[in-house]
Amino acid sequence: MPLVRIDLATGRSPEQVRAIADAIHTAIVDEYGIPPRDRFQVITEHPAQQIIAEDAGLGFERTEGVVIIQVFTQAGRSDDAKQALYAAVHDRLTEVGVASEDVFIGYVENGPQDWSFGFGRAQYVTGELQVPSS
Repeated sequence: MPLVRIDLATGRSPEQVRAIADAIHTAIVDEYGIPPRDRFQVITEHPAQQIIAEDAGLGFERTEGVVIIQVFTQAGRSDDAKQALYAAVHDRLTEVGVASEDVFIGYVENGPQDWSFGFGRAQYVTGELQVPSS
């Protein structure tokens, strides 16, 4: 049940933005085995000058087409599982026209007590939802 934030520059069509969101979700479903309708995404478009994603010392330049993805999910997945997710997200995004150098992913882990799906309760803690297995 990851929460995914997707930040990108304005200028893509609504269909392209949806294709990017769908590609990311498909990668998560395929790699982590979550139900397809377990989808929580926030997509924000920014003027190009409001996204700064420079070289981190790897020797390549990003374009204005950078897609910054933040995955918020429960702790417990292995480094190998995370690496597989990064590769799957990359592969799906390149299929919809995002350049390899423009795929930027930040991964944030937390615990079941850190989620509330509504009504002011932490449903994993109260037992209303079963804590997903890693």
